[in-house]
Amino acid sequence: MRFHSHPGPGVHLPPPVWVIGCMMLGLLLDRLAALPPLPLPALAASLLGGALMLAGSGAIAAGVIRFRRAKTPVEPWKPARALVTEGIYRYTRNPMYLGMALFYSGVAIARASLGAVLLLPVVIALIQTRAIQREEMHLLTVFGKDYADYCRRVRRWL
Repeated sequence: MRFHSHPGPGVHLPPPVWVIGCMMLGLLLDRLAALPPLPLPALAASLLGGALMLAGSGAIAAGVIRFRRAKTPVEPWKPARALVTEGIYRYTRNPMYLGMALFYSGVAIARASLGAVLLLPVVIALIQTRAIQREEMHLLTVFGKDYADYCRRVRRWL
């Protein structure tokens, strides 16, 4: 873990806002366009959705805990003070965003929402372009070779 100070990555809107906004839009789309529900039995949808929400919550929590231990901000608009590469960060560079996508998927499945499922690629694209790309440029500027080496070892999503 290396400590540093630098201007933030320029993420202007918190990613959970995009996730929640797309979920609400997907649920609204179900009603307005009279989309059919996902073709899953209710019990299967509940179990699969619940498992995805649990996995997503776990990934988010694991990422937050690591950031807190490293005394670096969780908020993506604040500058990074440490490069976190331990714990869940050994497997994914973006566990909190992965967790948001998993949680979103779980809600969409549990609600049998075709509209929300159809908007999942939009959620991922927003996170990728509005947060991850900016954060990666910031981290490369701040941590240089250490971050580049980390990127070669660990995948962006999973």
